[in-house]
Amino acid sequence: MLKPPSSARRSTINYGRTPLHNSTRRTSIWAGGSQQSAPSGSQTSKDPRPLRDRQYQSKMRQDILSYLQGDDFDISMGTLTNIQGKDYRAIFTYLLLTLDPCHPLNENARFEEQFVPALKSLKYPYAHQIDNKWLAAPASMHSWPSLLGVLHWLVEVCKVSGHPTLQFAADVPEEFDQPCDHLTLAFEYYTHSYLVWLDGSDEFPEAKQALEDRFAKKNERVQRDLEEQTNQLNELKMELHRLESSAAPVAKLQNENELLRGDSEKFQKILHQYEGRKKKLIDTIASEKAELALRDAHLQQLASDQTRLAEIVKTQNLSPEEVIRMNTEHETLSRNLEDLKQKIEETRRTVMSLEVNVTNRAAAAEEALDSYTNLLSKLELFPPLPVPLHDIDLTLEINTGASNHLQLLNGADIRKVIKPTLSTIAEMKRGERAEVESERIKVDNELDQLTVDCENVDQEIEELEKKVVGLNEQADDLREAAQQEALVSNAEAARLERELAHARTAALANGMGVKSRLQALQFDYREQIEKVARLKEETVRAIMKNSNDICMFKQEVSRLLGDLRKFTEED
Repeated sequence: MLKPPSSARRSTINYGRTPLHNSTRRTSIWAGGSQQSAPSGSQTSKDPRPLRDRQYQSKMRQDILSYLQGDDFDISMGTLTNIQGKDYRAIFTYLLLTLDPCHPLNENARFEEQFVPALKSLKYPYAHQIDNKWLAAPASMHSWPSLLGVLHWLVEVCKVSGHPTLQFAADVPEEFDQPCDHLTLAFEYYTHSYLVWLDGSDEFPEAKQALEDRFAKKNERVQRDLEEQTNQLNELKMELHRLESSAAPVAKLQNENELLRGDSEKFQKILHQYEGRKKKLIDTIASEKAELALRDAHLQQLASDQTRLAEIVKTQNLSPEEVIRMNTEHETLSRNLEDLKQKIEETRRTVMSLEVNVTNRAAAAEEALDSYTNLLSKLELFPPLPVPLHDIDLTLEINTGASNHLQLLNGADIRKVIKPTLSTIAEMKRGERAEVESERIKVDNELDQLTVDCENVDQEIEELEKKVVGLNEQADDLREAAQQEALVSNAEAARLERELAHARTAALANGMGVKSRLQALQFDYREQIEKVARLKEETVRAIMKNSNDICMFKQEVSRLLGDLRKFTEED
């Protein structure tokens, strides 16, 4: 059996089923008159379409071709121009299954036997005019116009089978706004409710719940979007409040710019100090290199002198005694020289250790001076200092290459100037800290006082709320009592009216002897009416009094909250 594509297949359409099996489905209202009964063989209605007209045939072929190609059905205009029996059967079967996927087609049965019954099941209004013999040669002149009209009718029906006015609930999308979709769901609800009512029940909870679930599903995405938009709105409000409450970005950038400028100036000063120190170290290294070159030249000169003197001694003729004496003197001088060399070596080692110590001490002094300079930078104690210390410079510079120890440290005197100045600055800072601490304690006391005031106001508000609750309860009690008394009075008035009517009847029956009784009953009736009016008036006054008390309470609470807000804003 051929199956139409999923886009054209409609499982919700069940052609050929009775209303008992598909009672929840409304009868189709698209073209073709599905609400009409299938025409019997005795009907002689004639097809009003100009099927023999060539232009109309061309239009029908074009409509069929466009629809089938739009559904990805393999067909060409040549197939419709000179159609064969198998092609006609394939097209007819495809359109039939598109309209009714559950139609019982039998592939093994003859197509001529199933053609007309299938048209009657689809309520084709001119099925009685079709002859099964035409299917043997569908392209013949006498059969093709009617068979082409059948295909064209099926195509038109397929086009309108998905129209929303058909009111299929399964075709309604999850999110819909069209009136016909609302009518479709309403018709579905009425259908289910009517079936339940036919079963003898006046309640339709399942149909109502299904309808509520369907509309809840429709509004789910809208509600979710609304919540997201609300959250975004709240976030934007918070961001706006934060931007409005914070300082302007320009002022913040200006403050940062001033801080960066101050840091840049301090860095330039420190860089200048390091540049001076670098120059001094370069000069010291150059002087040491020059002195080392002089020592090397002097050593070479002494070596040449020793060589020259040795040659002179060899050329002299000396006696053995002189040689012995000279050897003895040489040995003595050699020992003295060795001793002197050892002393020189010891002195050199001592000098080297002292140089290492000096270098370490100089490095430690430079590190200490760097720490001191960094501390001055952090404490913002670079000149100019605040008044009255604006003439004092606390910066220090070390010159390790200086020959005079008094020139090793450049700057103000540490004991006489720097230490007293730092002590003065520390005392000033301690005073400022004490003032800030006092101010903080004062602010804490004010905050504690405000907290106590707020707690007192909260207690007063709670007491007033309790009074309001009590007044409301009293008003409710009065209202209930008034209603009960009114009910009693109404009952008494009704009873008196009945007695009055009875008295009137008895008076008419027994004569004028009961006029006094009638007057007494009328008097009692007027008293009851006055009593009911008085109770109503008292109830209204009590309600107005309680309402006035509640309004006064709300005004008092609003005034207290306003005073508290003003007090908090002023502080």
